Amino acid sequence: MIKDKFLRGALILTLAGLAVKIIGSVNRILLSRLLGGEGIGLYQIAYPIYLLIISISAAGFPVAISILVARKVAQEDYWGANRIFKVSLCFMAVTGLSFALILYGAAGLLVEWQIIRDARAYLALVSLTPAVFFATILASFRGYFQGHQLMTPPAISQIIEQFVRVMTMLALAYYLLPRGLEYAAAGAAFGAVPGSITGLVVLSCFYVYYHKSWSQKFAAAKEAAIEPVGKIAWSLVRLAIPVSCANLMIPVVTGIDMLIVPSRLEVAGFTVVEATTAFGYLAGMALPLVMMATIPTTSLAASVVPAISEAHALGNKSAIGDKSYTAVRLCCLVTLPAAVGMWALATPISRLLYGTAAAGPSIANLAPSIFLLGLHQVTTGILQGLGMTLTPMLNMLVSALAKIFFVWNLTALPQYNIVGAAWASNLNFAVAAGLNIFFLMKYAKVSLPLKAGGRILLLSGIMGIVVALLYQRVLQPLLSLVPATLLAVIAAVVVYLLLLLLTGEIDKKQIYKLLQNRGK
Repeated sequence: MIKDKFLRGALILTLAGLAVKIIGSVNRILLSRLLGGEGIGLYQIAYPIYLLIISISAAGFPVAISILVARKVAQEDYWGANRIFKVSLCFMAVTGLSFALILYGAAGLLVEWQIIRDARAYLALVSLTPAVFFATILASFRGYFQGHQLMTPPAISQIIEQFVRVMTMLALAYYLLPRGLEYAAAGAAFGAVPGSITGLVVLSCFYVYYHKSWSQKFAAAKEAAIEPVGKIAWSLVRLAIPVSCANLMIPVVTGIDMLIVPSRLEVAGFTVVEATTAFGYLAGMALPLVMMATIPTTSLAASVVPAISEAHALGNKSAIGDKSYTAVRLCCLVTLPAAVGMWALATPISRLLYGTAAAGPSIANLAPSIFLLGLHQVTTGILQGLGMTLTPMLNMLVSALAKIFFVWNLTALPQYNIVGAAWASNLNFAVAAGLNIFFLMKYAKVSLPLKAGGRILLLSGIMGIVVALLYQRVLQPLLSLVPATLLAVIAAVVVYLLLLLLTGEIDKKQIYKLLQNRGK
C-alpha cells in the first residue's frame, strides 16, 4: 500500500533526487558547454576517484547505521538508536580525515605512475580532498534519519547541498577558465567542498530539532541495557564493509573506465586528446543521464533497507515479501521505459542537452544500464535489509571482473571503441543484478515479479518503436530540434501510460491512491 512508510519515504527521496539531478543536469549542460568535451573529460577523470574514496570511507555507513537504528526503533529503544548515531559520528570523523589525507597524498602518485593518463587532472583531484572529510561525516546524519524512516531531512539537505555545489562549480570554472582548462576543471571540482559543508549544517539543525521532540522517548528507553562503544563500532564496521563494497558499483564502473578506457582507445587508434574527449562523452555526458533515470530506484533502495530490516527484526515474512515484490515492480515500471526512451531518442537528446550529436552513440548504447543498474540497486537494498550484506558485495566483485574483461577487449577494437566500453558497463550491471535475483529467490525465498517485468518490457518496446517513428517521420521534418525533442519525450510518456492503462498493468485506482496519499 502507498501508505507504507517505505513507499512514502521513497517518494520523498525521489522528488528530492529529481530536484538534485535537475540542478545537477543544468550544471552539467552549462559546464559541458563552458569546458567542452576535453575540459569535462579532465573533470570526469578526477571525480570518479573522489567517488571511489567516498564509497570506501562513507558509502556503507548510512546503510549500516540505518539498519542498526531501524532495529532499535522496532524495539522502541530510541535512546539506544541515538547512542548508535553518536558512536558512528565520532568514528566517521576519524575515518573522513584519514581518507582525505590519503587522497591528497596519492594524487601525485596516480599521475606519476600514469594511472591518470592526463596530468592536467591533478589539480581537480587535489581540489576534492577536503570534501571527503565533510561528506563522510554527513553520511552519519543521513543514516540516522533513514533508520527512523524520516526521509525529509536528508531530502532537504541534498537539495540545498547540490544548489550550493553547483553555484560554486560554475562560478569558479568561469572565473578560472582564462588560466586554462585544468584550472577551470579544478574550480568545478572544488564545488563539492562548500556543498558538503552546507549539507552538514542543514542536517545538524534537523538533528537538534528532532532531538528535542524525542527527549521523552530517550528518557523512557534509557532503562534498556547499554551497549558498549566497542560493540556498536564493531557492528557498524561489520555491516558497513560489505555494504560499502556492494555500493561501489558506480565508482567501480567509472573507476575502471577511467583507468582502462582512455589507454584502450589509444590502442584502437585514438590520440590522447581524442581518447579524453570520447571518454568525456561516455562518462561525462551519457552516464549522468543514466544516473538521472535511476533516481527513483536509488530512492527505493535507500527506503527499502530500513523497512525490510524492521520487518526482518520483527519476523514478519509477509511484509518482507510484499515490500520486496512492490519495490522490484516499481523499478521495472520506471526504468524499463526510461531505458527504451533514451535509446530511441539518444541523438536528439545529445544535441538538445549538450549541443553536439557526438555523444549520441554513447547515450544510446548505455541506455540498457538504466534498467540493469536500477534492478541491481533495489535488489541490493533488499538483501542488505535482510542482513545478507556479504552477498551483494561478492556479486559486485564477480561483475567487476566481468567488466574488466569486457572493457579491456571491446574498447580496443576499432569498430567498437567507446561503444564497446558502454556495453561493458551494461554487462557489468546485468551480471550483478542477475546474481542478486538468484540469491533472493533461491536462498531468501523472496518472490519477485518476473512475469510482470516481461510484460512491462514489451509495453516499453512498443512505446519506443512508436516514438522513434513519430520523431523521424513527423516531428523532425516539421519542427526544429527543441520542440521536436520535447514533444517526442511527452509523446513517449503519454503512449506508455496509455499502454499501462489499456493492458491493466496499472489502474486508475492505484494512481488515485498514489496522489491521495503522497502527502500523508
